[in-house]
Amino acid sequence: MRRQTPATEAVAAAGIEHQVVEYGKVADIEEAARKRGVPVEKVMKSLVVRTGDEFVMVIVPGDRVIDWPKLRAVVGRSRMALATTDEALEVTGYPRGAITPFGAAQQLPVICDASAIGEISLGGGAHGMSIHLQVADLVDFTGATVADVTKSAD
Repeated sequence: MRRQTPATEAVAAAGIEHQVVEYGKVADIEEAARKRGVPVEKVMKSLVVRTGDEFVMVIVPGDRVIDWPKLRAVVGRSRMALATTDEALEVTGYPRGAITPFGAAQQLPVICDASAIGEISLGGGAHGMSIHLQVADLVDFTGATVADVTKSAD
């Protein structure tokens, strides 16, 4: 029987077409992509960013990193940083590596990088679990702002 998480339950309850993939423990994003059966650029990292005393979730393709000047321009704040592990767990209810906007403890504003297109693979709310869905469904469900906020990880 497939494990359930608040994330998988939220996606199912919303009627979003999706697939849950359980893939086990991985060492890095490249291995996660292989086990999920998708290219690295389709593995989305859900990063929690602190902007003063508020938080936003930034959805970043696996082959990209946050471009801080671009993100600051979109958010309209000059000071921001990645949330600590404890902060991210507190505001999402998920451990790092399993964070997703679906079923999170708090509904954070979501910014989805504009380079994310088509089918994507997001954290499923538990380590070794992902949710595959269309980026348009993620944007519709979360009300995400779509903007260019990343740069190549190279």
